[in-house]
Amino acid sequence: MRLVVLSGLSGAGKTTARFALEDAGYFTVDNLPPPLWSPLLEALGEQGVDRAALVVDVRAAPWLGGIGSALDEARRRAEVRVLFLEARPEVLLARYNLTRRVHPLGGGRLSQELARERAALAPVRELADFVLDTSSTTARELRARVLELVGERRGFLLRIVSFGFKWGPPPDADLVLDARGFKNPYYDPALKDRPGTDPAVAAFVFAPEAEDRYRAMLALAGLSAEAAEAEGRAGYTVAVGCTGGFHRSVAVAQRLAEDLSGRFAVEVEHRDLEKP
Repeated sequence: MRLVVLSGLSGAGKTTARFALEDAGYFTVDNLPPPLWSPLLEALGEQGVDRAALVVDVRAAPWLGGIGSALDEARRRAEVRVLFLEARPEVLLARYNLTRRVHPLGGGRLSQELARERAALAPVRELADFVLDTSSTTARELRARVLELVGERRGFLLRIVSFGFKWGPPPDADLVLDARGFKNPYYDPALKDRPGTDPAVAAFVFAPEAEDRYRAMLALAGLSAEAAEAEGRAGYTVAVGCTGGFHRSVAVAQRLAEDLSGRFAVEVEHRDLEKP
């Protein structure tokens, strides 16, 4: 099992880092006291979980004196990496003033709470494999850096889903493209019962006069996916619809997947292909 212990100062980016790990397939647990790590890892191992992340913040301070022994025990079960995030005091103050959140040690002056937190988390920082200062790091850069440090190389995934408007568009679609403007094989007796994956159906859909329409869809899908990747998103979903999700949307989704596979990791799904 790969185990990441993620800790650091409030406002330094632990939430962004945790989301990056979750998107990479890590089973994450927030602020579990170190004495409980061993039974958790045992239970996860029994269920075949191969990647986990434990987030530790100042709320676990009463147990941090024994974190060294907890890490030693964890290393008997897993490959462990400890990542500690921090930032300059003035940066943390500015971030808190921007979000207006209350510090976990709330009750006094914020600058004093940050200083107390830094002292309380010192035992974790001393044992960290990586200490990352996020003072000048964007959220996108932080996500990439965290995955790099823990040895993950998972890239951006573009999902292309064909569907029928009669069944409703996929609720998780980021972009919906309408393929109902292409010629409909349904009205050709020789093609009516053949799916959009059939080469003859695809040739019918992509008649020469349809090429400009398809090229516009390809450009929009590619540019939208590029923008999502540039924002640091883990994936993007393009949905392509026709009336029933059997002919045109399937053919267009297949061709989009082929044409975009050189730029992205692409996964294609024909949601309504088997519907009556």
